[in-house]
Amino acid sequence: MGRKLLTEHINVPGIDTFEVYRKHGGYRSVEKALKTMTPDEVVEEVKKSGLRGRGGAGFPTGMKWSFLAKPEGVPRHLVCNADESEPGTFKDRHLMSKLPHLLIEGMITSSYALGANTSYIYIRGELLYVLRILEKAIAEAYANGFLGKNILGSGYDLDLHVHPGGGAYICGEETALLESLEGKRGNPRNKPPFPAVQGLYARPTVVNNVESIAAVVPIVNDGGEEYAKLGVGKSTGTKLISACGHLNKPGIYEIELGVPVEEFIYSDEYCGGIWKGRDLKAVVAGGSSVPILPKELILKTAAGENRLMTYESLSDGGFVTGTMLGSGGFIAMDETTCIVRNTWSFSRFYHHESCGQCSPCREGTGWLEKVLHRLEHGHGHMHDIDLLVSVAKQIEGNTICPLGEAAAWPVAAAVRHFRHEFEWHVTNPAEATRPGAYYSSKAAVAV
Repeated sequence: MGRKLLTEHINVPGIDTFEVYRKHGGYRSVEKALKTMTPDEVVEEVKKSGLRGRGGAGFPTGMKWSFLAKPEGVPRHLVCNADESEPGTFKDRHLMSKLPHLLIEGMITSSYALGANTSYIYIRGELLYVLRILEKAIAEAYANGFLGKNILGSGYDLDLHVHPGGGAYICGEETALLESLEGKRGNPRNKPPFPAVQGLYARPTVVNNVESIAAVVPIVNDGGEEYAKLGVGKSTGTKLISACGHLNKPGIYEIELGVPVEEFIYSDEYCGGIWKGRDLKAVVAGGSSVPILPKELILKTAAGENRLMTYESLSDGGFVTGTMLGSGGFIAMDETTCIVRNTWSFSRFYHHESCGQCSPCREGTGWLEKVLHRLEHGHGHMHDIDLLVSVAKQIEGNTICPLGEAAAWPVAAAVRHFRHEFEWHVTNPAEATRPGAYYSSKAAVAV
C-alpha cells in the first residue's frame, strides 16, 4: 500500500486522547504555523500542495481559501462540513471517531491561515457519539493551550464549537449548512453572494470537508511541494475511500491517488475482489450522487486505457462514458444486482431528502421515484424509460443547489448503460417481481 498521511497512527491504542496523539507528533502543524509562518504562507503551502476538496466537488482548496474576503474589522469563520450523509460514504465519521485531534489540529491551523477566531464543526445529527468524542478532544485542546486565548503565546485566539444538525442530507450543501448553523431551516441559498463574501452571519466564511481540513496537517508539516509529489497530475496526495457493496474486504482505505481501479477492487492489499467468486457488474465510484458505470467502463476508459482512482481519469469521457470520484463512496455491485431496484432505492432517498424549495427537484424527484417503483413492481411501460430520462433532464441545472443533479445523474446513467435491464422489467413483469430476481443476459434468476 502507498504512504499513509492521515491514518498512519489510527490503530494506536489511546490515539483519541491528547497525550497519546501528542506523543505521535500531534499538533506540530499548529506549532510550526503559529511560530514560524504567516497566515498567507500557510495558504500558499496549501496552494502548492494541489489539495482538492475531499467532500465531493474536488475544487482546489488553496484557491477557495484565497477567495475569502477580508473587510476591515469584520470577523471571518471557518466551518467544517461533517454532515456526512451521502449513501455509500462513511470515511469522515471514522476519521473523527478514531482521530478527533487530527481534525482539531487541522481546524486550528486552517483557522489561523484564514484569520478566523471562531470556527465550527457542523456534524450530522445522527452521529451524537462522534460529537461526544469531539467535545472531549476539544476540551483537552483547551486544557493544553491549543485553543482559547493567546495560543502558544502567539497572540492568536481561537474558539471552536461543535454543532449537531437535524439529520437532513440537504445540510451537506454548504449554504444550507450555514442556514442551519444560524438556527434557520436548512434551505440552500442563492449564489451569489458566495459564502467567501457573505457566509455565516453574513460574514466571510470558508466551508471545508473533514478530510480536506485534516489534510492541512501533513501539508503544513512536510510542505506543500512534498504533498504534491504523491498522486498523479492534478490529483495530488492521498484520498480516503469508503469501499462497500459486494466486496471481499469492504472498509475504509487511504490510497495514493492514481491507483488503478482494477487494482483497488481486486488486489489483496485493498478490496480483495468480488465476494463469493461472482463477477463485477457495476460500480458507483463516488457516492450515490455520481453516475453508475458498468464493469467494462469502470475498469477501462472508452479509449481502452486503465481507469485510475483520480478526479481526471474517472471523469474521462464526461457523463457519457465517465463518472466522478466525488466523496469517495465506492459501491461495488456483483452480477446478481438489480440495477432498476438499486436506482429506485437511490431515488427514494433523494425524494425524501429534497428540501422542496425548487419545484424541479421537489416534483421531479417524486416522479423519478414513482416511475421507478412502477418499473420495479411490474407495472411499467416502455415509454416510462424515456420519461425517466426526460424528467432527469428537466431537473438537472434548474435548481438552486446540486441535490437536483444528485438525483438526476444516477437515473440518467442507469438508463444509459443498463437500458436493456429496464426494458426487461417491462417485458417480463412476472419474472422481474419474483423475490430476489435480477436480470442476466441469459434469463431471470431468483436468489
